[in-house]
Amino acid sequence: MFPPRLLTAVPICDGHDSAINTINLELIRHGFEVIYLGYHRGAAAIVRAAIQEDVNAIGLSSYNGGHVEFFAEVAGRLRAQGAGHVRIFGGGGGTITHEDEKTMLAEGTDRLYFAGTPLEKMLGEIRTRYGRPRQVDAPADASDEMKFSLALSAAEEGRGPEEWRGAPLGAAGGKPRVVGITGPGGVGKTTLIDELVLRFLRSRPEGRVAVLSHDPSILGKGALLGDRATMIHSQHDRVFMRSLGSRGQAGGLAPTTERCLRFLRSAGFDLILVETVGIGQEAAPFGRELVDRTMFVMGPDYGSRLQLQKIVMLDVANVVVVNKGDYSGARTASAEVEQRLAFNKQNQRVLTTCAKRHKDPGVNELFGLITD
Repeated sequence: MFPPRLLTAVPICDGHDSAINTINLELIRHGFEVIYLGYHRGAAAIVRAAIQEDVNAIGLSSYNGGHVEFFAEVAGRLRAQGAGHVRIFGGGGGTITHEDEKTMLAEGTDRLYFAGTPLEKMLGEIRTRYGRPRQVDAPADASDEMKFSLALSAAEEGRGPEEWRGAPLGAAGGKPRVVGITGPGGVGKTTLIDELVLRFLRSRPEGRVAVLSHDPSILGKGALLGDRATMIHSQHDRVFMRSLGSRGQAGGLAPTTERCLRFLRSAGFDLILVETVGIGQEAAPFGRELVDRTMFVMGPDYGSRLQLQKIVMLDVANVVVVNKGDYSGARTASAEVEQRLAFNKQNQRVLTTCAKRHKDPGVNELFGLITD
């Protein structure tokens, strides 16, 4: 049995994220995998993420007014995609009135919580209402993306992928490039991936890319899957993204990663990017059969040269990226990493990037290297 999954977000033109961050942490403690989309998110982006992530419900925190129309827009878009089984709950302190609640419930919202509701009561009710197993069969009116997402979940649970190779969203067959991306937490892997996705979309007008992202699960509890919150270009219609919790597995991936990848390889994508949980010195997450190329992303502040001798991924990565190239010491770090790799004699490449910089030449070179 997989953990129940929720998507949480703050609506467009609203930057109040303190309350939802508190609720997210409590939901994780109660066993949910929470895909957090962030704040200032439009209805279309929220619904698209909920469908791709195959969640049970969407939780919205609204403090800026406009909630009656916004919640109704989300509910309408879910119904239009054949995703009416995805429920909507939310709150907004004193912003949402009891009079508003009557209208919102009639227009598709499932439950609203008001200021003063005990936290344990709220979380217990959320668990009861939305802790059920995920949807199994695609409704007759489901969109192609809805059908594809449910098919991926079936494959993840071991009910595929063979029976799902004709799933919509792209012709089966072909051989996508699968790139595994790993490195310590906080070095900018997610931002770098988003920039690589942007370059793919611009260079391949008809191409499609999948992103399989991992975040750590709390032992015996849920997980905060937050990579979408920092991604911009990966919200594009030609990008499919699924977030996975590690669910007790060490090393940076999830127990179901291989099943998901097997399914995605057969689904007509041109490029698949697999991002691991932030890893330590000993981890080497990708076997040769899992991905085609491996990328190790690190920062320039790893410590002394001695630390470089202890990082296993420096022995196996095809490409080593020293990100945050605008930091002092980045040039020295790249030179030291090159010296470290020279002893391997494996034709490995070292690149320096600054993923947050617009049109960074290092990221341009990296994109060419992984897609040639």
